[in-house]
Amino acid sequence: MTETSPTGRDFIPGTPQTGTAVASAQTPPPPTVVGKAETVHTPAPGGDQLARIEDKCARIEDKYARSEALLSRVEEKIEGAAARMNEAARQTDLSALRSEVRAIADRTRGLPGSGALVLTAVITAVLTVALTIAAQRFHLDTLIPPR
Repeated sequence: MTETSPTGRDFIPGTPQTGTAVASAQTPPPPTVVGKAETVHTPAPGGDQLARIEDKCARIEDKYARSEALLSRVEEKIEGAAARMNEAARQTDLSALRSEVRAIADRTRGLPGSGALVLTAVITAVLTVALTIAAQRFHLDTLIPPR
């Protein structure tokens, strides 16, 4: 004889099915209990310890979060200080450049201007011509040895 396998919503293994054909006149085997899921209402000795560990973990997480926030504030302050130092260095470079330009300007201010250079050139030319004519009139060219 063939036994049909019971399926459906109401199937519970190990319980006799109503409305299905049973292969033999044997009594069904007693239900097998695989495992029991019970809730324990009495506090286990490890439960208190687990709660303490969880509390300690929560406190450590809080301390870590505070430390992380403190480190981020310190990082922001360091970045601000670095920016200020860069700006100060840039200002120092500009200050050194300004002092160099001032020193060069002071040195060039002491040089004669273009009017003075033209006047010096004219005076030099006039004196050269006058001295050359005087040397020819007094026959000073004979003092120069021939080649």
